[in-house]
Amino acid sequence: MKQSPRRLASCAAFLALGSAALLPAAVQASSHREAPFVTSIPKADATDFYMFRSYEPGRDKFVTLLANYVPLQDPYGGPNFFMMDPNALYEIHVDNNGDAKEDITFQFRFTNTNKDAQFTVGGKKVSIPLVINGGAIAGADAPGVNVRETYTVNVVRGDRRGGTRGAVTNAGSGAATFDKPIDNVGNKSIPDYAGYAAKHVYEVKIPGCETPARMFVGQRKDPFVVNLAETFDLVNIKAPAVEFDANAERASRDDLADKNVTTIALEVAASCLTAPGDPVIGGWTTASVRQGRLINPAPGAAAAPSKEGGAWTQVSRLGMPLVNEVVIGLKDKDRFNHSKPSADAQFADYVTNPTLPMLVETLFGNAGAKAPTNFPRNDLVAAFLTGVKGLNQPAKVTPAEMLRLNTSIAPATKGAQKRLGVIDGDNAGFPNGRRPGDDVVDIALRVVMGKLCTLNLGCAPADAPAGAIRFTDGAYLDDSAFTAAFPYLKTPLSGSPQGQAQAQARR
Repeated sequence: MKQSPRRLASCAAFLALGSAALLPAAVQASSHREAPFVTSIPKADATDFYMFRSYEPGRDKFVTLLANYVPLQDPYGGPNFFMMDPNALYEIHVDNNGDAKEDITFQFRFTNTNKDAQFTVGGKKVSIPLVINGGAIAGADAPGVNVRETYTVNVVRGDRRGGTRGAVTNAGSGAATFDKPIDNVGNKSIPDYAGYAAKHVYEVKIPGCETPARMFVGQRKDPFVVNLAETFDLVNIKAPAVEFDANAERASRDDLADKNVTTIALEVAASCLTAPGDPVIGGWTTASVRQGRLINPAPGAAAAPSKEGGAWTQVSRLGMPLVNEVVIGLKDKDRFNHSKPSADAQFADYVTNPTLPMLVETLFGNAGAKAPTNFPRNDLVAAFLTGVKGLNQPAKVTPAEMLRLNTSIAPATKGAQKRLGVIDGDNAGFPNGRRPGDDVVDIALRVVMGKLCTLNLGCAPADAPAGAIRFTDGAYLDDSAFTAAFPYLKTPLSGSPQGQAQAQARR
């Protein structure tokens, strides 16, 4: 049966996001399991990166950096839940002179201390098997928590390994070690999780920065929204979602509605991140592990299950969303995760001559979903590699993939933000940085199919026959899904049955 052009065009949008369904790739969501190797070490897998002018009232002179790790966390995923890896190095990098090299790096290391809580059973002291040992949890390092997770942070100026480094410290106590809240185990264990987590928001001093910053590390509700399962099932979308009408952008489901994630959040004065004379900064996040690992065949209380050694080796990288999923070819996905922006010339063909629009045209070109015809794709070069001139391109720029933010553009308050960011006239949104309420799936689908050409940004309207189509995955997102204050992401879903019911109600 012949389908309508509108229906096929919308199908093409879903296929654009879910082309991995037709390829032998292990790809999910914004950066959830996006490359084959990182699926084997999920604690080092970066899922999303956000960088935006803070829109909390009174904080507009600050930039918020949110780096999410450990994808697809089921709220009930005990008994060990989702601690960060003490053998990994988590980093947020900032380039403030456009040379594709980090100028400022925030390095996070984690330590897990087993308190070995015990019960007396039949006259013998016996170690308990759970991370909660009885009694409600309300504050940091509570007695009822059996494993204390702490972290330290260094700021490095210059090269991430050879630069000048100093410890980030608590502005009140001067301490250099911080507590991370336990995950949201359940309502009986932690009756007021929001209040408990708030006690882990710290005011901190950053060496070389006069203005105190704020910091939080802990579990949050996964902020990414995407219609995942049906997209990957050969675009198996129900009729209300694929029929392109006024409700298409809200017609499908969010498959991450019942998932949590672990967030590293920093709010730093913009003046501490920018270089003199240029308000544009670039940012990306990475995770690294030691080059060597020996597995201990007989681990125990005094013997770790593995021995880590050798140089730090990067295994995860994330700047702009969806790049490794739908831009980088399958054979180079692991290479991209191990690479630095300064070496991105090796991936240039994936941006200048992208395969995704051609796949859409191959399948749905007879319905009007034609790929853009401008080669090289300078519009995508601007969006992904240089920043858009006059918006977020540095004064001097080396083409490299990263998220770029013009810190001189005032933030839009919560409720005034436009979910489609720049392509809808909101220059404070994606791709000028990325806010939690920016619907990057819909934006990216439209940009890859030529939306910027309709705005004469890097190409002309005639270059993009499908540039005006409002591609969507049907999973709606705007700033109503987030809070108005740091760390902006919502309280994680509870692991208790009540929490699971809440998650199901959101779907």
